Amino acid sequence: MDVAWLNVGSLVLGLIAWTLPVVNLMQAKKPENKRWLVLLFISFSACAISLSFQIFYTNHLVKIEDLSALMDTIGAVAFASAVLLSVTILLNAVTLILYRQRTVK
Repeated sequence: MDVAWLNVGSLVLGLIAWTLPVVNLMQAKKPENKRWLVLLFISFSACAISLSFQIFYTNHLVKIEDLSALMDTIGAVAFASAVLLSVTILLNAVTLILYRQRTVK
């Protein structure tokens, strides 16, 4: 397996993790949207897999002893991971609150 695909996969899954809650929020007014909870779960799963791919890539750099690449990128990877997780939680929390208010009424 080519490890460069781990970074591409991480990026794609991160975008999916952010896109699904936005789709949920855009469909919040539609009463027939019953799959919002599934999309919420998929969003969190995509975020988790995306972060896992970054861990696997970092592990690869350690195994091949490319410490210069590791030292050059770890700061950006840590920051991007924190942003991905924070925004995913925020978007899904807003979705959860919105749909919970809708079902309580």
